[in-house]
Amino acid sequence: MIKTIIIDDEPLATGIVQEYLVENKDFEVLAVCHDGFEGLKAIHKHQPDLIFLDVQMPKISGFEMLELLEELPAVIFTTAFDEYALQAFEVHAIDYLLKPFSKERFKKAIEKYRQSGFAQNVTDLLNNENVDVKEYLSRVVLKDRNDIKIIPTQDIQYLEANDDYVNIYTKEGKYLKNKTLSYFENHLDPEVFVRVHRSYLVKIAEITKIEAYKKDSHILLLKSGVKIPVSKTGYPKLKEALGI
Repeated sequence: MIKTIIIDDEPLATGIVQEYLVENKDFEVLAVCHDGFEGLKAIHKHQPDLIFLDVQMPKISGFEMLELLEELPAVIFTTAFDEYALQAFEVHAIDYLLKPFSKERFKKAIEKYRQSGFAQNVTDLLNNENVDVKEYLSRVVLKDRNDIKIIPTQDIQYLEANDDYVNIYTKEGKYLKNKTLSYFENHLDPEVFVRVHRSYLVKIAEITKIEAYKKDSHILLLKSGVKIPVSKTGYPKLKEALGI
């Protein structure tokens, strides 16, 4: 049996997917979830082969939910918003069903899954550092011990590279996210954040002073009192961001 989970905040949408799946006897629906947190728990519990996933949901979005998973199942996106299709197809997700979708269109998605053989990995979507982004991040979702933490980007003071992770600094403290600094450079608003060093991305509004340091190098002083090094390549970007 193909273990399946449906994650969508619209009862009508989940009902339609269940109805269409009835004709596919080898699919077993193990859970129907109405937000990303429910979906996350169900995926950890059942380890599905395939999930039908809405994008915009309460609490956390479908993409944010995927970021919290270490091993990803195959995904067929189901959404009323076509602006996410580019992201989905760039990572070779099984399919992208735009609501309202017909039974015939649903059958094509199922056939694509069958032909794919195994669950296709959507990790590239979550870590792609070169994809063009229509909308910049407004928040970051991460695991903080056993809790899930949602950080509005407006609360971020600066970010620091930490191998394959990034340290995110806020007034509340430091948080670790499994992303690269380049990912955040491309996904945070360049009008708000500037990369001043290979290891640092800084919120422009947090900068209080630029100090000369040794030959051809500088240091930033932030409102919090933290000092951030500025590289030779980062300095022109900093001046442009500050309009100097």
